[in-house]
Amino acid sequence: MDLVAGIKERRSIRKFQDKPVPHELLTEVVEIARFAPSWKNTQIARYIVVEDREKIAKIATEECTLGFTYNIKTMAAAPALVLLTYLNKRSGYEKDGSYTTPKEDRWEMFDAGIAAQTFCLAAHEKGLGTVIMGIFDENKVGEIVEIPEGQTLAAIIPVGFPADGGVACPPRKEAEALISFV
Repeated sequence: MDLVAGIKERRSIRKFQDKPVPHELLTEVVEIARFAPSWKNTQIARYIVVEDREKIAKIATEECTLGFTYNIKTMAAAPALVLLTYLNKRSGYEKDGSYTTPKEDRWEMFDAGIAAQTFCLAAHEKGLGTVIMGIFDENKVGEIVEIPEGQTLAAIIPVGFPADGGVACPPRKEAEALISFV
């Protein structure tokens, strides 16, 4: 698939076929996603794949989704949830532990966002559907799936084979509305 076509065609998928995603396929996706850029090449992104139906059902609750019920059905029906975590205190930090810029530790979420998008584009290339979710209680999710010490949960990405082609996006703004030159 052409890179520009992949960027333009990828959609957030919220309905999945009822079939598991082979581990080999998810490993191929991470093999591609590992090339996402990161602060000083710190490579802080980690991927925890949750396939256990009982754990998925516990995450897909009002308590874990902070009452955002729109996400519950998507998570509950997904063959797998990818918990995207990042290693703490690396992006935006100097070796002595001080911040490099006034943005302080916000570079961690910046890197996690790049990793999430790269993961989703790689998944799309491999025929999988994904949607990046950010409304969740990370402590409650951490009670269900152990997040390794020194890592923070950044996003939950339901993943599976799309049930349909995905809903067309709302019209995109023209480039002229998004760019300015000084």
